[in-house]
Amino acid sequence: MTTMTRPLDDSQSYHDRKRYAWLLSLAVPALVGAGPLLYLALGDVRLLWLPIALVYLFLPIFDYLMGVDQSNPPESAVPALEADRYYRVITWLLVPMLWAEFIFAAWFVSSRELPWHGWLAVALSTGVVGGFCINVGHELGHKREALERWLAKLVLAPTGYGHFYVEHNRGHHRDVATPADPASSRLGESIYRFLLREMPGAWRRGWALEAERMASLGKPWWSLHNDIVQTTLITAGLWLTLMLWLGIAVLPFLLLASFWANFQLTSANYIEHYGIARKQLADGRFEACKPQHSWNSNHIVSNWALFHLQRHSDHHAHATRRYQSLRTFDHLPQLPSGYFGMFLLAYVPSLWFKVMDRRLLELVGDDIERINFDPERREELMRRYGL
Repeated sequence: MTTMTRPLDDSQSYHDRKRYAWLLSLAVPALVGAGPLLYLALGDVRLLWLPIALVYLFLPIFDYLMGVDQSNPPESAVPALEADRYYRVITWLLVPMLWAEFIFAAWFVSSRELPWHGWLAVALSTGVVGGFCINVGHELGHKREALERWLAKLVLAPTGYGHFYVEHNRGHHRDVATPADPASSRLGESIYRFLLREMPGAWRRGWALEAERMASLGKPWWSLHNDIVQTTLITAGLWLTLMLWLGIAVLPFLLLASFWANFQLTSANYIEHYGIARKQLADGRFEACKPQHSWNSNHIVSNWALFHLQRHSDHHAHATRRYQSLRTFDHLPQLPSGYFGMFLLAYVPSLWFKVMDRRLLELVGDDIERINFDPERREELMRRYGL
């Protein structure tokens, strides 16, 4: 396992050694959507499972082999780095590419007699494509340019998760690592219990926040100025068009693929803040969000594939900073693998608790105010861990 390092400095001659590696953020989603093409070329239904193997098996292996990247751009280089349109164009190109993959997959399963396991493989791989939709929507939705904000809405629409545009930016970033946040997982909470709290909680909070905004503008909640109404109409238009074209039988595919896409976001939320709490102050407010309130990962390959999403600590501290200039710091909460490997761990709760509970307790020491407990298991966990 290797480690890339570069200290912070004030050099004006900075060159981004990862500049062309960011093209992996295009290549990985393209490969995930390539299962149907492999099947059409070679006729072997087993090839439809290769994209799933790529994401959940090979990417964690590549992360382990390539190691971690602890390099940061010098702050003097950040303005030029963020102004470089090359990095923006990569995210823009993903939007039509992901839409095309989603539509192509729907056509493929509707035009072929596949065994159930082949149909399932395409649905899950399309769900992973939808997960990349949410990831690029996350990157674009934090930006101030009108084009990028509209592209964020557009790319969130295929899987019906447009409320994320509102909920994440104005809800999760406000409430992260507090008991009020449905998108912050708690010590002792399995990913499956978290799912039942996070998905409906995020949906309700997104609509509530946007209804408040519409009221402040003197408009009804269902106004076309409502960001969630806009994305919902795009989703409805896409799905209705696909059903008119391909038949109503495509609907179960759209539903399963969309659920799996949105579960990828749930998985990311689960691992990003597991058990970490911001302290509540004497006046009832919570301390400001700092880098230590998110789990971080510097694993090279998955960061290249996910636009540095895994440098989540810096992202929450500086939400508008673009992916190419996100930093890592010393003494951050660190995950033992990249996100794709951590997803697999989370899907087996007993293994997750064994690995991550210990890391969390080492992180907080004996300060239980820094732990976000599952309230139903608080006393049990306090006794188990001698808190």
